[in-house]
This record gives sequence, C-alpha cells and structure tokens, in this order.
Amino acid sequence: MLAQFAGVVAILVLAFVVAAGMLIAHRLLGPSRVFDEKQEPFECGERQIVSPHQRFSVKFYVVAILFIIFDVEAVFLYPWGALFRDLGLFGLVEMASFVAVLVVGFVYVWKKGALEW
Repeated sequence: MLAQFAGVVAILVLAFVVAAGMLIAHRLLGPSRVFDEKQEPFECGERQIVSPHQRFSVKFYVVAILFIIFDVEAVFLYPWGALFRDLGLFGLVEMASFVAVLVVGFVYVWKKGALEW
C-alpha cells in the first residue's frame, strides 16, 4: 500500500531539495552589502512621510474581516448556483438558511455602525 505513495514522496523530496538548494545558492552567490539606505522602508520610490509603525483604526480591521466573510459567502454561492437544479428543494432550503444567517449578521453590523467611517 505504501508503494502507491512512492511517487508523491519522491516529488516532495525533490521539491524540498530544490527549494533548499535555491536558498543556499542565494545565500552563497547573492550580493550581501548592507548600508543605511537599504535598510529603510521603501514604497513606490519615495521616502516614508509617516512612520510605517503607525496604528490603524479598529474599524479598518472590522471592515477587512467583513470583506473576508462576504467573500467566503460568494465562494459558497457560486457552486450552489452551478448545481441549483441538481440539489433541488433541499439545496434551496440549506442555502436560504445560510444566507439568512449572513443577512442577520449584516443587518446587525450595519445597525452597530461598523460600516460607517
């Protein structure tokens, strides 16, 4: 039974050997001069105007998390739409309950004012 996985193990070993070889070759052959300008944060060819360690508002992170949640919703809706007729009434009820939970959450977040800047 383990003989079936010999090819997979060989590919994994080869991948690790190639990755390690590239890292070692970079360390040995690549330039390694260190100077002050190279250590500064770099963005779009301009020097930093504000500190790169500034704090963001919590609302920024809340909006980011909401964006991810509704992207996950889309990930579940596309396959359901493709198999809508095959799933029948059961699929419709399951997806309706899924969307209902998301709508309730969205209304809650909206009422709390998390989407307002």
